[in-house]
Amino acid sequence: MVSSRRDLLKYLSLAGAAPAVSLAQAPAKGPFTLPPLPYAFDALEPHIDARTMEIHHDRHHAAYVNNLNAAVAGHPDWASKSITQLMAQWQSAPEAVRTAIRNNGGGHINHSFFWNVMKKNGGGKPSGELAAAIDKKFGGFDALKDQFNKSAMGVFGSGWAWLIKDGGGALSIGNTPNQDNPWMHGGTPVIGIDVWEHAYYLKHQNKRADYVAAWWNTVNWDFASEQFLKKA
Repeated sequence: MVSSRRDLLKYLSLAGAAPAVSLAQAPAKGPFTLPPLPYAFDALEPHIDARTMEIHHDRHHAAYVNNLNAAVAGHPDWASKSITQLMAQWQSAPEAVRTAIRNNGGGHINHSFFWNVMKKNGGGKPSGELAAAIDKKFGGFDALKDQFNKSAMGVFGSGWAWLIKDGGGALSIGNTPNQDNPWMHGGTPVIGIDVWEHAYYLKHQNKRADYVAAWWNTVNWDFASEQFLKKA
């Protein structure tokens, strides 16, 4: 448990964190900004604890934004792109900042999505066209959950698991390492779970399966349906 500033700094550096940023460091100026968390830190209790949400948003996500702005500084053509454009085109970025754009741009877009795919009093099941598409593809919601959980548990080390819609509207489940994501491959995430240890370690320690099971109680199916219904 984090019990002091020293313990917090140690946790940030060891728990699969984004590149470390001092708690007192001012954000780098640039085109990308840290979006506010769309609910209170404790809104997802008891499934995800308030302290984890505070550190995850205010420190980890903030560090990705800070480092992304630093990476595109001096590259106005890249600084002018949207975050989805950066992800789709990262392999064409200048070599000196390519990896920084990939990792920190990924961290920024992934977390911006992640906060919205959860909500207070979430969970339950999808409805409407998304539910119908899940039934058609996976044979029902329970089968989707089973495959998604296996994908999340199958991430070696740090990464994400996703329900993805391709350009033709077909659904699939997949996972990505580190901060890679479906936007890099032309896909649209419908839901996604962060399985870096910093997303769950304070409450669930090393028990990823417990965290994944708890996370389903936070899913914002209204937001997920919006993503599914987006035009390619």
